[in-house]
Amino acid sequence: MIEMPPLKFVQTNGIRMGYYDAGPVTDKPPMVLCHGWPELAFSWRHQIKALSEAGIRVIAPDQRGYGATDRPEQVEAYDIEHLTGDLVGLLDHLQIDKAIFVGHDWGGFIVWQMPLRHIDRVAGVVGINTPHTNRAWADPIELLRARFGDKMYIVQFQDPAREPDRIFGSRVEQTFDAFMRKPAPRPPDAPAEEVVAGVGASPRVNLAFPQMIAAYDAKHDPRTPILSPEEKKVFVDNFTRTGFTGGINWYRNMSRNWTRAEGLDHTVRVPSLMIMAENDAVLPPSSADGMDKLIPDLEKYLVKDSGHWTQQEKPEEVSAKLIEWRRRRFG
Repeated sequence: MIEMPPLKFVQTNGIRMGYYDAGPVTDKPPMVLCHGWPELAFSWRHQIKALSEAGIRVIAPDQRGYGATDRPEQVEAYDIEHLTGDLVGLLDHLQIDKAIFVGHDWGGFIVWQMPLRHIDRVAGVVGINTPHTNRAWADPIELLRARFGDKMYIVQFQDPAREPDRIFGSRVEQTFDAFMRKPAPRPPDAPAEEVVAGVGASPRVNLAFPQMIAAYDAKHDPRTPILSPEEKKVFVDNFTRTGFTGGINWYRNMSRNWTRAEGLDHTVRVPSLMIMAENDAVLPPSSADGMDKLIPDLEKYLVKDSGHWTQQEKPEEVSAKLIEWRRRRFG
């Protein structure tokens, strides 16, 4: 298993955040790696090693609600203003003027918001799987409910009784056994995914994630795990300690974020890279269609034969592309 750099801490934006920092401190601009749900800074272990060994400074936080970082009680403490503010505070602590922000899954939503809200701190953006979209024409939760139904996991996450939190929290190992696998092969005649409010979904995918986890038995799953037993233990140990509520609270702010973004210019005016995964059934490559209309300086790159956990499924390819793009665009 790849070892992580020493864990460090910073007081930022009202919370104590754990983060990892590797590579030469003189390298500018550094790359800040932002994980998604249900993940950790540890999800970037391969990139931390590869980028730092290539002479690039790389910083990877456990974000608000996760791992070694604080988990405030209030749901509103997880809105996009807090999540982007945490990263600004991290840069302030490290005396960094600007960084390249790299985000996967929910981390992707955050990094695309950074140049909209904190343009003076952003040198560039890389989205992995997660596209940048304009503000939805209606409340995204209602759009998702209308398209996918009440059992769709993001819709379920709005439940004030927090039943999804309880299901995942009482079945932590099952959760990571089920999620952290390569996808089943996509049939050549499979119907196309439809993208709604920035989220795509294949008709083949059961989006009722809490119920899927509750009924899951790894013995009957033919898909290939992407984590070694030692790697899985890191996730299981962390989420057994913290639970899942902090991360799920990010989803509970989707309507709030949408409301508060009214009037915000969604044009991204920094060099940007979109890394897509061929077989991601929830954030398919088609979800990135039209991004060039919002991002004048955009490059796209497709990772073939990868599902959703791209930087862990295809670590060498993702790391190589990040290094190549960073050197070409920033020296």
